Amino acid sequence: MGEKHTVRFEPVGIEIEVDEDQNILRAAAEQGVQLMHGCKEGQCAACKSFVLEGEDIELDPYSTFALPDYEKDEGSTLLCRAHAYEDLVIELLNYDEEIIRSGLPLRKGVAEVVSNQAVTHDLRHLTIKLLEPEEIKFFPGQYMDIFVPGTNESRSFSMANTPDREGGVFEFVIKVYPGGLFSDFLAQRVQVGDRLDVEGPFGTFTLRESRTSPLIFVGGGAGLAPVLGLLRSMADRGVERKAVFYYGARQQRDLCFEKELRELEERLPDFRFVPALSEPSGDGDWTGEVGMITDVVARCEPDLKGRDAYVCGPPPMVDAAIPLLTTLGVPEQYIFYDKFTTTGEQGEDGT
Repeated sequence: MGEKHTVRFEPVGIEIEVDEDQNILRAAAEQGVQLMHGCKEGQCAACKSFVLEGEDIELDPYSTFALPDYEKDEGSTLLCRAHAYEDLVIELLNYDEEIIRSGLPLRKGVAEVVSNQAVTHDLRHLTIKLLEPEEIKFFPGQYMDIFVPGTNESRSFSMANTPDREGGVFEFVIKVYPGGLFSDFLAQRVQVGDRLDVEGPFGTFTLRESRTSPLIFVGGGAGLAPVLGLLRSMADRGVERKAVFYYGARQQRDLCFEKELRELEERLPDFRFVPALSEPSGDGDWTGEVGMITDVVARCEPDLKGRDAYVCGPPPMVDAAIPLLTTLGVPEQYIFYDKFTTTGEQGEDGT
């Protein structure tokens, strides 16, 4: 372990102690301070912040798309990559005080594989059950790191279930990428009864309980998982907020959990599920929406004033959805998103 330094976050006035061997985001998470973040790998910029005081900071490798050189020179940093070598004062540029102060400390555990089922040609529904500890608490919409046996590598996947389920069970909807480290492991090696090391919870893609505004969810691919977790939780708790879920897929073979989502339309007052196909060729019986999911949203929702938006899926979809939603009337501070970035050059899995 290295020396420890104090990092103070403004404008919320929270201080944490950070070891030089830890990045600042990791240190905060271990102390139950839930800072805004996404990929944890320096790719998505969700944790970008500004250094007000202190200069002695070193960064692990990161993408210059997330932190261009000119922004770094001006004082910006990525908390998921930054190591403090002196006391710092950091201004949070993207934060939610309600979430920051309600964070859950990270916990490591060992889980057993309960099932590993293909739900489409490239999506797997993985279910695991904790062996130890008895419980890892999380909020609906958060994610967990799963470690690949025999390596030091982990990948991040959002929980699709609610934390109310008994027995420490976690469900994931995971996209399989050809050549991906975790993908190959999941598709070819994972067996029922296998044990996996896990750690969580991570992420801030959670329902803002203090708000009562109508909701619009926009998702694609494995971005279905956290939205499904949020909707299941809303139904279980009787949350009565008008909501619609626009989900983009290429063809009908890419859709899954349709039956349950239709059942949620019955359980949740004023909830609609709207799937859309971008490439419906060959799906002659398809009568639903057609087009890129952002185009469908623009066509079906010309006025989104007064809504809160939750967007989850591949970065291009998220990047296209955010400016569209602001144009349609959703204030930027009420657009909550989770980019499912990939890890490594071969498109390995990860949020």
